[in-house]
Amino acid sequence: MLMSNNGHTGKREWISGALDRYEGQLTRYAQGITGDGEQARDVVQETFMRLCREQPSNIDGHLAKWLFTVCRNQALDVCRKESRMTALTDPQRISDQTASTTPAAAAEQQDESERILRLVENLPPRQREVIRLRFQSSLTYAEIAAVTGMSSGNVGLLIHRGLAALRNHSRSN
Repeated sequence: MLMSNNGHTGKREWISGALDRYEGQLTRYAQGITGDGEQARDVVQETFMRLCREQPSNIDGHLAKWLFTVCRNQALDVCRKESRMTALTDPQRISDQTASTTPAAAAEQQDESERILRLVENLPPRQREVIRLRFQSSLTYAEIAAVTGMSSGNVGLLIHRGLAALRNHSRSN
C-alpha cells in the first residue's frame, strides 16, 4: 500500500477500491432487507463510514465478510426501528445489462429477472437472504455464514432447499 507523508493516501485508495467493488452489491443487499432504496443507500453510506474508521490491517483478508456483516446489522437496525421488513421489488437493480446485449435479449433477460425475483420473494426469509448473498453478491458459504451468524452447513442447506423450491415452482408453471 502506498502511503503519503500523512499516511492517508493508501487508506483512501483501499476505501475507494472497496467502494467501487462492493457498493452496488451492498445496496442491493440492504434494499432486500429494508425494502427501500433510499434507506438502503443510507445503510451503505453508514457501512462505508464505519469502514473509514477502521484500519485496513484489521480487516485484511475478510473485507467482504466485514462489509456485509456491518451492512446487514445496519439494515436490520433500520427495520427494527421501523418495525417492518419488506421485499426487494426493483429487478432493474439486479439485472446488470451489458452494452452488447440486443434490445430483445435485454427485454427477455429483464422479464426473466422479474420472474425469478417474484419466485425468490415467495421463499422463507432466511432462504431468501442466503440466496441473495450467494447469487446477487457472490459470497461464499463461509462468508454468508459469518454475515448471518449461521453455520456453513446451515447456509448450504438453506440454499439447497431454496433452489429446489425455485426449481419445483418453475416446473409447475
